[in-house]
Amino acid sequence: MKNILFTLLLTISFFTYGQKKELKQAQKLIDQEFYNEALDVLQNNKELILSSDIKYQAHYYYLNGWALKEDSKSLKAVESLRKSIELERSIRQKKYIEDANILIQNAEAELVNSAVEDNKNDKFLEASEKLYDAYLMNPDKEENITYLYYSASSAVNSKEYDKALEHYLKLKNMGYTGVVSEYFVTSVETGVEEKVSETEYNLFKTSDEYSNQRIGKTESRLPEIVKNIALIYVQKGENDLAISAIKEARAINPNDVNLILSEADLYIKIGDKNKFKELMQQAVEKDPNNAILYYNLGVINGEQGEFKVAKDYYLKALELDNTYTATYLNLVGLILEGEGPIVEEMNKLVTSRKRSDLDKYDQLEEQRIGLYKECLPYLEKLIEIDPTNIEALKTAKNIYYTTDDLDNFKLMNVKLQELEN
Repeated sequence: MKNILFTLLLTISFFTYGQKKELKQAQKLIDQEFYNEALDVLQNNKELILSSDIKYQAHYYYLNGWALKEDSKSLKAVESLRKSIELERSIRQKKYIEDANILIQNAEAELVNSAVEDNKNDKFLEASEKLYDAYLMNPDKEENITYLYYSASSAVNSKEYDKALEHYLKLKNMGYTGVVSEYFVTSVETGVEEKVSETEYNLFKTSDEYSNQRIGKTESRLPEIVKNIALIYVQKGENDLAISAIKEARAINPNDVNLILSEADLYIKIGDKNKFKELMQQAVEKDPNNAILYYNLGVINGEQGEFKVAKDYYLKALELDNTYTATYLNLVGLILEGEGPIVEEMNKLVTSRKRSDLDKYDQLEEQRIGLYKECLPYLEKLIEIDPTNIEALKTAKNIYYTTDDLDNFKLMNVKLQELEN
């Protein structure tokens, strides 16, 4: 009996010694930055160690997570480190918990920073995948849910629309808004409002150096998420689902001008210009000082042949913002649309010798010149704003030639040659 007991104790001793030896070897390899080799040792002895005492299992998962992190396998690393923490807590041990938590924080930060760099370098798919892994590291944490939001955005940029749609639908279904508190104080000395952290805000609340302490909220991202869902459906040709999604977004926030514009954009994409115009007019009612809205109404009315209405919208856009170059070009183009019918009438009269027809021809020529002269102030202003706008310079050059303004014709010609050289 004594021999059996001795043999059993000896076996257990060798078994424990073997575990300790392999774990020490893995630790030594990690300390020397031989992470792949450490992973090989741990993998080869996994079955042995994980069938032993919990304290050795906890050590195994800690070392495995550490090596995985350094081998850029961040998500697997965090899973292993969390397993180590869980096991240690089950036996009320704290040998690796603090270091494991630090490694988890570093793994997440490194992964997110790497994704940021990928986005900067237009590696959108890689960024999306890394951000999704960062989300999975702690999917119940608000900050990590934000990683899912940015992962969807990067997926859109990489044209992985199905993946982006999957992420956006998940965000919508969990009711994610991304709304966070922002903290502001105003310096008594300068009178300038400053954005501060929550900790600073709590310190400054009782400070005589700051006043007008206030807490604000960021805008909800939910309307944008639903809008993006709709636009992805458009991209996929699923227009009914797109319309349903954008109407849902509008129901969430009916007064959001950006959502009205998104719905308008949706209808222009599916070719419903009348609905687009209707929605743009709704947007103007809610944001009457937005020059771009009037510009867009000018575009759509011009395309539908309602030139007078379009012109009024362009003029209103310039009244609100006289620096937007596209408005000038579109307005000039709209005015010159009137040249076509005049030239057509002139061509009918060009071979006639009747006095009345000759007089009418001259009148039409005056109207044509009048159109050119009407364009000039807008072209001149545009060239003043954007001296390198070749389209404006060429149009102005042609008009100066037609109206016999040879000095300005030569000036435009010189500017064009300078640009071309």
